[in-house]
Amino acid sequence: MRRQHVVAFSLVLLFATFSADCQEHHDHGAAATITTSTSGAPHRGEMITFNSSPGKGSGYLVTPTTRGKHAGIIVIQEWWGLNDWVKEQADRFASQGYVALAPDLYRGKVANDPGLAHELMRGMPDDRALNDLKGAFAELATRRDVDPNRIAVIGWCMGGGWALKLTAAQPRVKALVINYGQLITDPSVVANLRPAILGNFGAEDRGIPPADVKTFETALKQTGHDVDIKIYEGAGHAFMNPNNKEGYVPAAANDAQARIDAFLAKQLGR
Repeated sequence: MRRQHVVAFSLVLLFATFSADCQEHHDHGAAATITTSTSGAPHRGEMITFNSSPGKGSGYLVTPTTRGKHAGIIVIQEWWGLNDWVKEQADRFASQGYVALAPDLYRGKVANDPGLAHELMRGMPDDRALNDLKGAFAELATRRDVDPNRIAVIGWCMGGGWALKLTAAQPRVKALVINYGQLITDPSVVANLRPAILGNFGAEDRGIPPADVKTFETALKQTGHDVDIKIYEGAGHAFMNPNNKEGYVPAAANDAQARIDAFLAKQLGR
């Protein structure tokens, strides 16, 4: 019982620490807010609602064309919101055979400039965001076309930090992918992380320096976790998003995506 109280208190401290996630906004590029992909093709998913608190949560859901039970993936937005690029990621995972759900943590608002993105991120209640993520997980876990034992979480930037938060709060997560998201080193929280973890980070990231990434990796390995973390030389924050005109690094982005695809296929199957 005492251990449970320690873990719960550690999670409270963790959520408070993450409130400043992605404030290095000068590393981000502008984001599109249109409803078609950057290639001009329409998105084939749909917006759905699910149980949360307060009120209902919502998200962009896209399913594979094949029948049967599939693995599920929760796709968590950058600080821009549920924009076109995030939907593209969900579309891509669905094309690979996963049921993908991207929760709308800003509940209908999307930013296309850093100032607004910063305001939306800072104004988002942590408890509501976590409830929305938990609701998204429950939505996938209860769908007839999803295997509840094969649900992964992935996020970029702010979403990477929230992917870690959800994993710390939801022990049923099967696999976790963190792309340059804020990290933790609290031993009591790290020790209770259960899934396999993949991480992709930039050596030139001013908000999440390599030293912090290595400390996180060491803490995981000391507790016997299945962890694979890579730090890309010459890459800064948000290096995977082509909308980040000054920081996008194609070679690193392609390698990171290949790592993600291989990791999810190994951990989830299809």
